Amino acid sequence: MLITRLYSGVVEAGLDEAGRGPLAGPVFAAAVILPDDFAHDMLDDSKKLTAKRRYALREVIIKEATAWAVASVSPSEIDRINILNASYKAMCMAVKSLSAKPELLLVDGNRFRSDLDIPFECIVKGDGKIASIAAASVLAKTFRDDYMTALSRKYPQYGWERNSGYPTAEHLQAIAEHGLTPHHRRSYGPCAPTIPGITD
Repeated sequence: MLITRLYSGVVEAGLDEAGRGPLAGPVFAAAVILPDDFAHDMLDDSKKLTAKRRYALREVIIKEATAWAVASVSPSEIDRINILNASYKAMCMAVKSLSAKPELLLVDGNRFRSDLDIPFECIVKGDGKIASIAAASVLAKTFRDDYMTALSRKYPQYGWERNSGYPTAEHLQAIAEHGLTPHHRRSYGPCAPTIPGITD
């Protein structure tokens, strides 16, 4: 069972991102504030869950969370400021969109940079330890997967509904055959600027 609250009496928001590694699509981040009595046996790091469980949990989180928000940063912005800074930016955007202001941010990982006036703690593998971070990981992952599935309808040759933009053999072969889309990250090695592009 995950820890619901790290510090008693403190309004905590869990933060996590999805999509640092893909060659295409935005990076998504979520911020979630859970009530003190929140508990769910299925909740865990989203990477350990089946898609069916992730989407079932998303409905529970949206319904029961005190506040939640999801934000994204575009591929062109990722290319401009790099993926680490884009991940930080997406998380800060999500926090700013919350309907309630947290007193402490619990961030998955070992580092974070913020322009917010809210203290934070980084927790390595926090999405497998803290309920609010796990909830954020579920929202970030499912909302990003939905985005990439919708985008795949316009670009079916890349298989984004299956690979979510990650560098699978299928995706790399499609890049070799069809070139890049406006949704590819040009700063990523397999998407070198020398590869031809296609118009949106």
